[in-house]
Amino acid sequence: MDLSKAPNPRKLQLCRTYFLTGFAFLPFVWAINVCWFFAEAFRKPTYPEQSQIKRYVIYSAIGTLFWTIALITWIVIFQTNRAAWGATADYISFIIPLGSA
Repeated sequence: MDLSKAPNPRKLQLCRTYFLTGFAFLPFVWAINVCWFFAEAFRKPTYPEQSQIKRYVIYSAIGTLFWTIALITWIVIFQTNRAAWGATADYISFIIPLGSA
């Protein structure tokens, strides 16, 4: 997406929309928000909407980091304990891997 052609209020509206969409358990949208608006928030000359865009980018980065840590933690715990959890792990698994039962 080419943000250079969008007016500043439209950039703010788009950044805010992506930030709020991330609250629907979609941390990938927060990551996209950070990637698209980082330069706009921190590298461009100042303009009135930039402080709000900067805030949304920072909060999106924090949300992305939080969800990344939470998901990695869950994946590690689940993968290391799946066999020990027995039938409970099988019920919450989409694919039951081969291995010790």
